[in-house]
Amino acid sequence: MTRQRLSPAERREQVVQAARSVIVQRGLAGTSLRDIAAAAQVSMGTVTYHFSGVDEILSAVVIAESERFYGAVVAAADAEPDARRALQILVDPLFEDAPDVEAHWRIWSDFWAAVARRPDMADAYAQRIRHWEACCARTIERGVAAGTFRTVDAEDAALKLAAYADGLGTQRAQGVAGLTAERARAWMSEFVELLLSPADR
Repeated sequence: MTRQRLSPAERREQVVQAARSVIVQRGLAGTSLRDIAAAAQVSMGTVTYHFSGVDEILSAVVIAESERFYGAVVAAADAEPDARRALQILVDPLFEDAPDVEAHWRIWSDFWAAVARRPDMADAYAQRIRHWEACCARTIERGVAAGTFRTVDAEDAALKLAAYADGLGTQRAQGVAGLTAERARAWMSEFVELLLSPADR
């Protein structure tokens, strides 16, 4: 049977999807270019034609993961006129008790560990991987203007939410005892209230 010829963009996507699967299963530290090539059913030469190394592949995986995982919720939040409801739309999916969500946080945990070694990795893709945070900032700004939220700097508050979510997600990815998906959701909701609820509530 003849293998289907793919365009360079399709072949690159094939490698990225295979890399996501391997990284979720083995972690970045246990993933080699050879593993990714085998999972994608392509040659090592095909992988190295499209990517310079595992770190570049991880960056591509994270961009695709960010757009896949957050794209619909960001669009829904931007379309929701009530800022409190919009923020809930953004926060609710983060800690659902589902394999796909667990896989998402394993990928992010590996990415931030890689960024600690190579800070420049995140800089080139900041706008593409931080659009959840940017949407939080827009939502908070709307809520402050409407009196739904207390007066805060929207970008600072969004960064705090992202940092707290990343911390919880990383802890979940590491399998910290006692940090269930339900508890992570409850803590995230509690943090949102502490950060944004008007003083008279």
